[in-house]
Amino acid sequence: MYRFLLTRRWLVLAVIAVLVAVGCIRLGLWQLNRHADRQADNEIVETNVATAPVPITDAVPVGDSPSDRQQWRSVSLSGRYDPVATVLVRYQSLGSLRGVNVLVPMWLADGSAVLVDRGFLESSAGTPDRADVPAPPDGPVEVTGWLRVDSDAPPEATRPIDGTVRAVVAAALDDAVGAPLRGGWVQLTSESPAGEQGLLPPEPPETDIGPHLFYALQWFLFALLGLLAYGWFAFDEAHPYRRRAQLGDEEPRQPPSERSVVHQGGHP
Repeated sequence: MYRFLLTRRWLVLAVIAVLVAVGCIRLGLWQLNRHADRQADNEIVETNVATAPVPITDAVPVGDSPSDRQQWRSVSLSGRYDPVATVLVRYQSLGSLRGVNVLVPMWLADGSAVLVDRGFLESSAGTPDRADVPAPPDGPVEVTGWLRVDSDAPPEATRPIDGTVRAVVAAALDDAVGAPLRGGWVQLTSESPAGEQGLLPPEPPETDIGPHLFYALQWFLFALLGLLAYGWFAFDEAHPYRRRAQLGDEEPRQPPSERSVVHQGGHP
């Protein structure tokens, strides 16, 4: 009954159905891996944010850079800001606002420097003038914030142009600051004493799980539907009378004109 499956047409359809199913399954597994990675990243972020701040000198020794597992780690530091070496990070957003992030190096007691993102400055018209950037506090300052790792953006995005960048890599700003910077940077959450008003604080890190699990289930469903569709068409091909019965009578009826002629003529 199913010998037709060995014909060229049906073998090609079988190969296509299997390839589609395999492709969908691979995409589903990829989404599952992304879901697992997102879960692991969220666990790290939640742990780091909830942990009490540690001194930046302990978290990131001189000459080192923070690891991905230190992303959003709460740290503390004290020193003096160097507003002359301020760097603006262009094309930033905070909710529906557009503007820049304000990076100011802080000199620590051991002679090293750390980049501190003091906050977001709204500027819908483009990069603001330096005179419009709120000044940091003078003298010794106590800062707490979240440790951030350097961006993996290409060099053209991290190379300073007129004191601005599109992404942050501490080593790329050594010349702008005039001294080697510790790796990574700190996103300020509080400082004492406070500087001029006008900078908006950062939003907490996102820990949304994302749609990856839902996408994975969708791909697995597509794989199953593809195989079921092939099986259904094969079953339908093997049972033509069943298909005919669903469409109407099993045998085609005579046209009404022919039936009337036979009825009037009778038997010889």
